[in-house]
Amino acid sequence: MKKLALIAFVALFGLAANAQAKFEFKSETIDYGEIAKGSDGVRVFEFTNVGDAPLVVTDVKSSCGCTVPKKPEKAVAPGETGEIQVEYDTKRVGPIRKTVTVYSNADQPVKALKIKGTVLSDNKSVLEKTK
Repeated sequence: MKKLALIAFVALFGLAANAQAKFEFKSETIDYGEIAKGSDGVRVFEFTNVGDAPLVVTDVKSSCGCTVPKKPEKAVAPGETGEIQVEYDTKRVGPIRKTVTVYSNADQPVKALKIKGTVLSDNKSVLEKTK
């Protein structure tokens, strides 16, 4: 009887150890394109947990203070979708090339996401072609 209980325990523990959360992002890069200075800088990375365990995002950090990321508040169940919101300070004129790093319990625990684009100055139209 003890051997049977031990075998059952080991089998259950082995199955639980194999359960893993896994990200699948719609896109790992957000392209702002050319946007006007002071325009809305909020964008969202959407993802699905394609693993078989709840996905917990423990932290999200940006490569500079001009980008503010926001992680999901709750765990994302297998098959469910979640989002990571980023807000870029569009008062800063010029090119956008930033990295947002996501820390989680996924099979790939550290994931790098990118944002890119250009914030145009006040005297330049979004419709104006650059030379």
